[in-house]
Amino acid sequence: MLLYGASGHAKVIISCLQASQIAVDAIFDDDPDKKMLLAIPVVGGYRAEYKSGEPLLIAIGDNRIRCRLSEQIRHPYGTAVHPSVLLDTSAQLGAGTVILHGAIVQADTRIGSHAIVNTGASVDHDCTVADFVHVAPGAVVCGGIRIGTGTLIGAGAIVCPNLTIGQWAIIGAGAVVTRPVPEYAVVAGNPARIIKMNQPL
Repeated sequence: MLLYGASGHAKVIISCLQASQIAVDAIFDDDPDKKMLLAIPVVGGYRAEYKSGEPLLIAIGDNRIRCRLSEQIRHPYGTAVHPSVLLDTSAQLGAGTVILHGAIVQADTRIGSHAIVNTGASVDHDCTVADFVHVAPGAVVCGGIRIGTGTLIGAGAIVCPNLTIGQWAIIGAGAVVTRPVPEYAVVAGNPARIIKMNQPL
């Protein structure tokens, strides 16, 4: 496996892959000062010809950056699922997605490409999680939720059942979402309320 991004999120993905007996051969990063991460060589900026048949993961937590880079990369994409994850056999994962330590993904849930379900997060039954979503550590996504492209569900947030969360929204850490959230909205609190609207991409 190859990674793009030599930062803290990459360390967690490396741990995840190594626990699954998957070796990380090299890491791309645009910072020329980065040479090594957890004894894995950092080989400079992305090159499409470098081990071109080997799968790659974009190891960057920022949803917008993952989205932008995915349009430039010409490698096949892999997935990473830590052995401690409870992943129902009916769940579906898109290319480039990572499910990290202790997470739970329940029955008939569909998770898109380049998504992150982070440490100890849970996504319950019949959810649809679109591309480039990040469900942060400890977040709880109850059953029947639809989450739009690029949305961040902050650490420890709770999304109550059968709601729709629009694309590129931000759910603040610890928020309790009890009503639908429009696209580009930033919400926080208990119950969660809109505190601002971001500009579209």
